[in-house]
Amino acid sequence: MLTNIPQEKQRQRAPSKRALETRARIMDAAERVFARSGFDAASIRDIAAEAEVQGALVNHHGGSKEELFWRVVARRADVLGDARVAALETRKAHGPLTVPAILECFFGPFFEHVDVGGPQWVAYARIVAFVSADDRWKDLAAICFDPTANRFVEELAALYAPQARYAVASGFVYAVASMLALITSQWRMETLGDAPINAANHLDTLVAFCAAGIDAAAQREGLQTT
Repeated sequence: MLTNIPQEKQRQRAPSKRALETRARIMDAAERVFARSGFDAASIRDIAAEAEVQGALVNHHGGSKEELFWRVVARRADVLGDARVAALETRKAHGPLTVPAILECFFGPFFEHVDVGGPQWVAYARIVAFVSADDRWKDLAAICFDPTANRFVEELAALYAPQARYAVASGFVYAVASMLALITSQWRMETLGDAPINAANHLDTLVAFCAAGIDAAAQREGLQTT
């Protein structure tokens, strides 16, 4: 369970099925609006209109706009993080890790969720990109994403000399940015000549591209410091 995420208001009795459905609809609507407009341009009124509810219900289920943004980010973070760690542990049980194998364990679960969840998970990827690019959300990133990210960076760094750790960490950040770009910018790839296929079909190419970059950066750092 994530800590320091704004907690739900205490209720004397369990929420009804209708309340849970309303909350889910609001969270999905907020996810779409934040993804489309960003945090600053989004409004509670926009989210209420998207969810087809009164604005008071958005505040009731999500709190302030900032609290709602935190909740939207947090609600998928554990699901994604757990899937990534499970994939990594399964892969480790089958033999020594490699850079491509580690990256596939990190990228693959996101693509699987996009394949199943469709537009909502694509919207989530856009929000994650916003969080990654704006240091005002560093506390949110530290809670929701850093524990899993650090686990993967440590596994990658273990494959190289100790002095290459910074280069590996930087390369991992580049890799995450590439993953988010692939999920959210498929239309751009099609404009530049790519066939209109599912982003998951590019997983092998993405892994090869990012693995080569991390390896080159780590090897370069190792040569410079030896």
